[in-house]
Amino acid sequence: MIHELTRAVGLIVSVAIFSVAVSVVRAEDNPLGLIEPGKLHVGTISDGRPYSFVDGDGKFAGFEIDYFNDLAKRMGFDKDQVVVTAQDFTALLPSVANGRFDVAFAAIGTTPERLKTVDFSSGYLAGFMSIMTPDESIKTTEDLAGKRIGVLQGSIQEAYAAKNFKNSEIVRFPSNNAAVVALVNGSISGYFLDYEGGLLFLKQYPQLKMTINISSFDAPAGFAIKKGNVALKAALDKAIKESMAEGVWQRLYEQWLPGVPMPEQYLPKK
Repeated sequence: MIHELTRAVGLIVSVAIFSVAVSVVRAEDNPLGLIEPGKLHVGTISDGRPYSFVDGDGKFAGFEIDYFNDLAKRMGFDKDQVVVTAQDFTALLPSVANGRFDVAFAAIGTTPERLKTVDFSSGYLAGFMSIMTPDESIKTTEDLAGKRIGVLQGSIQEAYAAKNFKNSEIVRFPSNNAAVVALVNGSISGYFLDYEGGLLFLKQYPQLKMTINISSFDAPAGFAIKKGNVALKAALDKAIKESMAEGVWQRLYEQWLPGVPMPEQYLPKK
């Protein structure tokens, strides 16, 4: 009886030691705290031109896609180790918080409210929010009174509009494409979106104009990561700093957003 008890205790101790050893090995093999060691699982949207979108060949393309691939390479990952999945914008941050994605990006502005759910890397995009409309009489925010204004659900524009467009009816859409279709069809009077994304829709729909531009430099876009993942944030921040210093950010920005003003803080120091 004593012998069997001794064996049982020994087995429990052995299992406990083995479990601790495995945990240590796993931590060493996965220093960035990734969902799957050796791979970066990334969430984004499929219609966020020019940042992140699915092209005619069914492949992800855009500034953020190319830029993140460069950052991933600096962090030791090949392109085929970056697994990109499309979701609705509103699902991105919950998916990061719940451990479905290691990183999410879709020109996601860093705000105090979002920082309650996830952490963000250093900023890599800052620009303007704009009203896109076929009505050239809409020139100031006061002209939005009594009008139906579309926003992307869960976006910075939604929060800004709810706070500042008090006399407008705010209409929420799950995607940019759905909102622009509604705008062209006359269901809404204007669509409130980021300036750069709006430029591409203007090429597709020449009857549309961007008549109001509002600075959003106080909420730069960053890569969303799970709260408390200090190692991944540090690795991303280091890669972002290097890429900006080497001019990679500038080259990709000029490629995907030609003619759009660039924040000086993101450019190589002369």
